[in-house]
Amino acid sequence: MKTYFRLLSFAKPIEKFAIPYVIATLFAIIFNTFLFTLLGPIMNTIFLKPCDDQITTVTKDSSWNPMNLFSQYIDQVILTHDKTYALQLICIVVIFTVLLANFFRYFSQRYMEDLRVHTLLKLRKAVFDNVMNLHVSYFNNERKGDIISKVASDVQVVQFTVTNTLQVVFKEPVQLIFYIAVLVSISFKLTIFSLLVIPVSGFIISKIVKRLKQQSTLSHESFAKMIGFLDESLSGIKIIKAFNATFRIKEKFQKENQFYSNLNRKMARRQQLASPVSQTLGVFVVVFILLYGGSMILSGNSDLKAGEFVIYLATFSQVMLPIKAITDSFSSIHSGISAGERVLDLIDTEPALVNKLDAKELSNFGTAITLENVSFNYGDKQILKNISLTIEKGKTVALVGPSGGGKSTLMDLIPRFHDPKSGLIKIDGFDYKDLTVESIRMQMGTVNQESFLFNDTIQNNIAFGKPDATIDEVIAAAKIANAHEFILNTEESYQTFVGDRGNKLSGGQKQRICIARAVLANPPIMLLDEATSALDTESEKLVQDALNNLMQNRTSIVIAHRLSTIQQADLIVVIDKGEIAESGSHQELMGKGGLYKRLIEMQTFND
Repeated sequence: MKTYFRLLSFAKPIEKFAIPYVIATLFAIIFNTFLFTLLGPIMNTIFLKPCDDQITTVTKDSSWNPMNLFSQYIDQVILTHDKTYALQLICIVVIFTVLLANFFRYFSQRYMEDLRVHTLLKLRKAVFDNVMNLHVSYFNNERKGDIISKVASDVQVVQFTVTNTLQVVFKEPVQLIFYIAVLVSISFKLTIFSLLVIPVSGFIISKIVKRLKQQSTLSHESFAKMIGFLDESLSGIKIIKAFNATFRIKEKFQKENQFYSNLNRKMARRQQLASPVSQTLGVFVVVFILLYGGSMILSGNSDLKAGEFVIYLATFSQVMLPIKAITDSFSSIHSGISAGERVLDLIDTEPALVNKLDAKELSNFGTAITLENVSFNYGDKQILKNISLTIEKGKTVALVGPSGGGKSTLMDLIPRFHDPKSGLIKIDGFDYKDLTVESIRMQMGTVNQESFLFNDTIQNNIAFGKPDATIDEVIAAAKIANAHEFILNTEESYQTFVGDRGNKLSGGQKQRICIARAVLANPPIMLLDEATSALDTESEKLVQDALNNLMQNRTSIVIAHRLSTIQQADLIVVIDKGEIAESGSHQELMGKGGLYKRLIEMQTFND
């Protein structure tokens, strides 16, 4: 219940929808119940009072019972006019009752749908907002498919469970109370016996749906695995086909698909068993009522009138509908609670990096970024050890060294994607932790080894960091990035859609658009992580020229694949096994004859 009420909090302000819903539902129930009580007067008028036995007097009932009052009124109409007129009057009342019942039922469903959409909107926003706030390392440890499943599928299951349960909790019990009130007003003794079906049905159904929650959790997890596997397969489709692994990938997907399908089949069988059980028990009771009550009327040993008995049978047949809805709700709520726990788990995940309450805004970059004895771990594995480095404004600092030495990890610390385990990182003398993350990143632009583009137009991709940029500003940035000419040769120039992850463009074209994006954002600090490593020679030259344009008059921190491209850097820092092995200019490091010189010689030999 704690999980359910937590999920219900996303429906706030619930009274905006609940109050109109309650009012409309009450009126719908009243008119729907009254409709069945009209069967008595209809039967009495047409069948059960022969024409040669006309009513001469109307007996007044001292109790206030709407059903009896209407029957007395019809008897009075028959006495005053005739049965045909009374039947016409009853038909008019039936029509108006049906219209009013459906009118209010429509509005009750409309308000409930508004509540459902409102809940879904807030819940999905809360999940997505928290996902976007999470630390970068979180996404390295979690399956992307599981996150997508929670945001898309699980949230959908939750909102239906919340609103449907609300509907069942109010509407069905109230409707059941009204039906029981009608039954009791006709025969108290018969009703007490008849309603024994409710606890018996509830007990049996509770046994049937007992394992649904556990199975539902497994079902959601299996679906998340399939979504993740699908995303992975689509992203790596070229590799799959290149290694002739299509059949193996199909089998792997089908294995999970089969498990998910079998699990859902078992759940469906349990859920579907609840309704027939309650309905069968209801029919048994209706048959008993028909046999017992009918015998009493035929023998003349009962005060129960034939017309009232017809109302009783019709009303009791409707009693099973709210009972069926309640039992169906019990069988489906387990799936909703299971999905809700997964969604709340994602919402409750705390970001590893949050701004201090008194964090300040960094308005601009003035002097230098300083790392003081910085160490960093991934779990138990130490990646960086006591790194001390000063990056002065306007200088180009290159990070080089063997693969796996910690260059990219050090680069990730600068925009505060991670916090160091120990040591301090400062910008203009301010500790990173005393500044807002957003203001630090506002001073930086990034061009990564992986050229990521959004499935949008070229213009919107370039203007991603500055959404209000004019087309002239976009073109100017593209020219600096050596991208303008190839953009003009695309189908619709700057309005060309680049496809999923930019797959309509070559690697060099994508990278130049990424550089144009960084140029337009115009940050004072540029972070370049092996931006040319995946390119051919011709594309590399164009991209390197664009990078040189980008780095002019800026502070640049570069991880270089080809060491020949960073020989003009103001400071070259050689990182090996998480430590700074040596640092200096190209000439200084070549003179030392250390690791840097060996790397240069190895690359020259390989080239």
